[in-house]
Amino acid sequence: MQFEVPQFIEIEDKIFGPLTFKQFAYLAGGAGLSFIFYTLIPFPFSVLFVIPIAVLSLALAFYKVHGKPFVAVLESAIRFTLSNRLYVWKRKEASSEKKDAPPEKAAESALSVPRLSDSKLKDLAWGLDVHKNVR
Repeated sequence: MQFEVPQFIEIEDKIFGPLTFKQFAYLAGGAGLSFIFYTLIPFPFSVLFVIPIAVLSLALAFYKVHGKPFVAVLESAIRFTLSNRLYVWKRKEASSEKKDAPPEKAAESALSVPRLSDSKLKDLAWGLDVHKNVR
C-alpha cells in the first residue's frame, strides 16, 4: 500500500482570504476592542486607546522577530518579567603576584605571550608532521 506523506506541515492554511485563522482572530479582536473604546469614550480620548490596540493587533498578526512570531516574543518577554530571578555575586580573589606588582607590571604580565624554545618548537613541528627545517 502507498500512503501520501503530508508536506508543508509548518505552513498554516489560509482560511480568510490571504489571512490565517490566527491572523484573522488577532485583527478581529483588535478591531472589536477599538470599536468598543471608540463608542464608549469620547473621540479625543478614545484615540489614546485605539492606536495602541491597533498597533498591537497588527504586530501580533504580521510582525516577526528573527523569524519568530511576535506572539512568541511577547510571551517570552512577559514570562521573563514575571519570573523570579536569583542573582549571586561571588568575589574573585586576586592573585598575590598581581597585588604586589605595580599596575604597569601587572598589565605587562597579563599580556605577555609565552615563547617557545627551539626544542619545544621542534617537538611541536614533529607532532604536526611538518618536516621542514624549523628555525
